Amino acid sequence: MADQVTNYQCPACTGPLHYDGASGKLKCDYCGSVYEVAEIEALYKNKDAAAAAAPGKAEGKTADGDWEYSDNGWGEDAAHMRSYNCPSCGAELICDDTTAATSCPYCGNPSIVPGQFTDTLKPDYVIPFKLDKNAAKAALKKFYNGKKLLPKGFASDNHIEELKGVYVPFWLYDGSAYADVRYHATRVHSYTEGNDRVTRTEHYGVRRAGTVQFERIPVDASEKMPDEYMDAVEPYNYDELKPFSTAYLPGYLADKYDVSADECSKRADERAVNTAVSLMAESVMGYTTCVEENKNVNVRRGKVSYALMPVWMLSTKWNGKNYLFAMNGQTGRLIGDLPISKGKFFAWFAGIAVPLMAVMALLFT
Repeated sequence: MADQVTNYQCPACTGPLHYDGASGKLKCDYCGSVYEVAEIEALYKNKDAAAAAAPGKAEGKTADGDWEYSDNGWGEDAAHMRSYNCPSCGAELICDDTTAATSCPYCGNPSIVPGQFTDTLKPDYVIPFKLDKNAAKAALKKFYNGKKLLPKGFASDNHIEELKGVYVPFWLYDGSAYADVRYHATRVHSYTEGNDRVTRTEHYGVRRAGTVQFERIPVDASEKMPDEYMDAVEPYNYDELKPFSTAYLPGYLADKYDVSADECSKRADERAVNTAVSLMAESVMGYTTCVEENKNVNVRRGKVSYALMPVWMLSTKWNGKNYLFAMNGQTGRLIGDLPISKGKFFAWFAGIAVPLMAVMALLFT
């Protein structure tokens, strides 16, 4: 059974449309026509609703007799796979059950699966892509600059294997955290008394308590995306949150969430606790030392929103090994793993170690 999808096509020439982050409008890849988001949204509103409500088309026989099929199926993955027909060329495409926006590999038309955004699955917000793939490539080159321990030839020979813009599902949590933290602090005073140098240490018990309000703590809701990458490309500018519309999706991939808000709430709670405790510590000033002794933090949960955030995922290959990078599609913040040249590392370490040993020799002779 194939699910129904919608192709966002140019009203002038029926060419594929894609959302252009620089202009904030939808552009036709063929004739260059430009459309406001609201214009295309209104045009496709009924089509999206019909596609979301339409049942999959049953596959029927086209000839007498039965074909013999092998027993090789999807196995355990079958429950997580789905098919749909491209409205432009009719090709039946297979994707997993979290895919909400993609493109047809045969005709290239962007395709939206409206059924993925019905009822409780519909996001509340979306931050549209602001930076295009050329900006992502330029950011990766800039990321290499100044990395003195990179192996020779990595920057020039490391080729991008895959570059894709993905709307990643996020849960945004509102709430508050009451923190009560106690510290042991000291003030150290040194002065000269006659021929002696006197050091006096004063000890204090310090307490800080307060409530911290949080709005939209982001936690990615996709098992596909590495959490450490999604955390590292933050923050997003929430001033540019838009009410969700599928008109922002053409030209990009999009996934619906596959990790529930309840499952992700633990990470949100941890972030709230860590931030509250950190803010309490920052308010303790005027002491020589300050050591946390105990703390009590209570998190009160509030509203949860569902949003899609723009991320460019870049996969590169060098010397037979893959390297993954992620870039915030709104701000350009980029994160990724880089190899280290062992020769350069030991040369760098030796350059630090030799002067350090010389200084230590002077101090202890």
